[in-house]
Amino acid sequence: MSPKLAVIGAGSTYTPELIDGIIARRTEFPVDRISLMDIDPERLAIVGGFVQRMAVSACSGGLGRQDHLSSLSVELHQDLDDALNGADFVITQIRVGGQIWRHLDTVLAVRHGLIGQETTGLAGFAKAMRTIPEMLKICEAIERVAPGAWLINFTNPSGIVTEAACRYGRAKTIGLCNVPINMKIAVAEQLGARVDEIDLDYVGLNHLSWIRKVFWRGRDVTKRVLEGSAAPTALRLLSSLRMIPSPYLRYFYSEREVITEQRAAEKTRAEAVMEIEAELLEAYRDPRLAEKPEALGRRGGAHYSLAAVDVMSSIHSDDARTQVVDVPQSGAVNGFAASAVMELPCSVDSEGAHPRPVGEIELEIRGLMQQVKAYEELTVRAAVERSRDLALLALATNPLVRDVGVAERALDELITGGRLGLF
Repeated sequence: MSPKLAVIGAGSTYTPELIDGIIARRTEFPVDRISLMDIDPERLAIVGGFVQRMAVSACSGGLGRQDHLSSLSVELHQDLDDALNGADFVITQIRVGGQIWRHLDTVLAVRHGLIGQETTGLAGFAKAMRTIPEMLKICEAIERVAPGAWLINFTNPSGIVTEAACRYGRAKTIGLCNVPINMKIAVAEQLGARVDEIDLDYVGLNHLSWIRKVFWRGRDVTKRVLEGSAAPTALRLLSSLRMIPSPYLRYFYSEREVITEQRAAEKTRAEAVMEIEAELLEAYRDPRLAEKPEALGRRGGAHYSLAAVDVMSSIHSDDARTQVVDVPQSGAVNGFAASAVMELPCSVDSEGAHPRPVGEIELEIRGLMQQVKAYEELTVRAAVERSRDLALLALATNPLVRDVGVAERALDELITGGRLGLF
């Protein structure tokens, strides 16, 4: 039987990228029904209408595909329960408060001498705090309407939001990010290898991860990759660390440099994204358009659809492929609670994602991982318990905030500005 997919937050300009990937790979993931749901009727109509045209074009032999495609129905919903009805997979990509709140969070962080970035530090905390309650409502709806469905979470900060869903929701949940697959593709390109020939010894949290070893057809080529790396991190650090850090480690390893750059920037990333989104939405309105516009490549989220389809396909086909996802680590990593959500290579089959054994974490990365995981767990508790005290402790624990006085002043501004909605 063909699976049904529901996309929550489908008014996102990312959605056509996701659907394009699903259309391209329907032989391995034969979805025939997609429900798009968003609370913004205008964006749902614009993005959803464009996606419907993409589906019609693909099924009639458009988009350059000699169509093996059967009918693909795309429904638009504003009601969550209606969208979830009959779903086998649910992708969440919500943004509470939109890009404008992302912008305001960034400005607040920079004004307090902190990094302004939507998945970590002060801004990441603010986004998590207002997102977790909404995500748990979605989990409740899945349990009520589609209890057998898999929740595939792309909502940022993905690690913290997935942690909340796994601890307090009953939906079968896997967190996803495009960073691991992007890193794997980059390594393969550097080596001149096929992606399926590369295996990574990868460990960490979402947006706080490292490749410890690279194997090409089973042979350890880590040294070769390190010597040719163009990672945005000091080469001396790379040679000392002997690992490849995620691009997001720059916020931790080069904190002062990033803050200086952000202070000097003419516009925030949120402002830049809003401009790109306005261009995309205008393009999506064109009734003649039935394929992705070039501007979508500037929106970010490279290989987003590839990561999503890989996981859903493995669950559907029970093929047990190894993929890097965010799930409770279940004893695979020493020194962390078994329930702690971590980003790890997992065997993915019809029963879910099963972490490969990792064992001990090297001293040079262990402390940072433990501190950030403590921050994540405190943030989840603060959101669920609606506790200002826990919120303050979470910020004070975050290595990109630390200072209690700064944390308290920034927290007060978030609360009085109405961008947490919890207190």
